[in-house]
Amino acid sequence: MVLVILGVLLLDQVLKFYIKLNHPISSYLSPSIIDWGFFRVLFVENPGMALGTRVSDIIPIGDEDTAKLILTFFRIIVITGIGLWLFFRVIQKQSRLLKWSVALIFAGALGNLIDSVFYGVVFSHSYGQVAEFLPQQGYAPLFLGHVVDFIQFPLVTWVWPQWVPFLGGESYTFFQYVFNIADTAISTGVLMILVFGKRITRVNNPPMTTEIQDES
Repeated sequence: MVLVILGVLLLDQVLKFYIKLNHPISSYLSPSIIDWGFFRVLFVENPGMALGTRVSDIIPIGDEDTAKLILTFFRIIVITGIGLWLFFRVIQKQSRLLKWSVALIFAGALGNLIDSVFYGVVFSHSYGQVAEFLPQQGYAPLFLGHVVDFIQFPLVTWVWPQWVPFLGGESYTFFQYVFNIADTAISTGVLMILVFGKRITRVNNPPMTTEIQDES
């Protein structure tokens, strides 16, 4: 499990550093870094939660920086809880699949947390320029960094029929969301838990034996 966590973290951070130090943020009209049609590599930064959702979209907080701090500290609490749970379950004889899935979730969450906590300090901004590593002044204070996303699978695009409420005539791309290796690890871990269900949560305890003593 340690190798799984370290492997996900290393791959996630190496690719994010490469993107940050070699490409500016992809603008609407700029070409993708890699474009194979169904697979694209482009550079976007996500200041909020999954799929670009901001905390202020869910909780009515006027100050976006305050909302970002709440999100970051919430992530720290959740990751600490997952880490402690994983540590104590390693000691116990829990299902190997369960430990792997939780390790993937933990590694992914930690990878995105690193972006949120440190990237604003260790990088300059990437708008219209390639970011500088360890600048005199970063693009955001500690705990207010943005998560780097760069993978997209726009599998198919269609236009909604005119009779569809609110969406009629609009173009839609599936899957248009941009994500990263950490997101992939989290999704894989969650999917493993959903697919394997009770099997993955079973404790691998040896069967109990009952000794029957004859009474004389």
